[in-house]
Amino acid sequence: MKTFRTPEGFFIDIFTKTKSMNYDFYLKKFYQAVSKIPEEILLNNGLKLSVDIVLESVALKVYKPEWSGNPQSPLDAEGRIFFSVWVNDETIRENKMYYNIHAFKLRTLKHYKIPARDFAQNFRKEFLKYQNDWPNVKVNYGPLTLMEGWLELEEDTIEKAVNELAQRFLNISPIIDSVLEQYEK
Repeated sequence: MKTFRTPEGFFIDIFTKTKSMNYDFYLKKFYQAVSKIPEEILLNNGLKLSVDIVLESVALKVYKPEWSGNPQSPLDAEGRIFFSVWVNDETIRENKMYYNIHAFKLRTLKHYKIPARDFAQNFRKEFLKYQNDWPNVKVNYGPLTLMEGWLELEEDTIEKAVNELAQRFLNISPIIDSVLEQYEK
C-alpha cells in the first residue's frame, strides 16, 4: 500500500496488488490428489468430495450430506460439518498448506439436538487418540473449529500431501458419526 497526498491536501491510500496465486495450478493438483481416492471407499463411508475456489482459496472439502442442515445443498447449508484442505496467497507466502475440521451452527442439523461446545469437546476427546498422526495440529479452538493444522507447502508433493490428508480424514470420519449419534432426537 502506498499513500499519496492530493493537491487538495487529502491523503489517498493506493493498494498495490501482489502477484496472486496460480489457481489453475493448485486446482489441478487438488483434483489429481482426490482422483486417487477409490470411489468405493467414499461410497462405503457416505462421503463426498468438492474441489473448488472458496474465499480466494483453492480448497478440498470432504463431507457427508447428513452432516448438514440441508442434505440437498450440504456445502451451502448454514449448519454443517466438513474437513477442508486449502491454499491461498497468504498460505503460499507462509509456505504452508492448511487443513481443518469445521462444525458450523450445529443447532440447525434437523435430526440432532446439539450443544455446540459439547460436540466439540466430545469430538476432541476421541480425536486425541489420532492426534499424533496429524502434523502441526491443534485443538485449542472454539466450537466451530474442531481441529486445525498445516503442512509445509512443497509444489512437487502437493498431490501426495492432499491425498494423505484426505485419507487420514477418511480414517477418523467415523468419530463424527459416533459423536453425532449421542445427540440424535
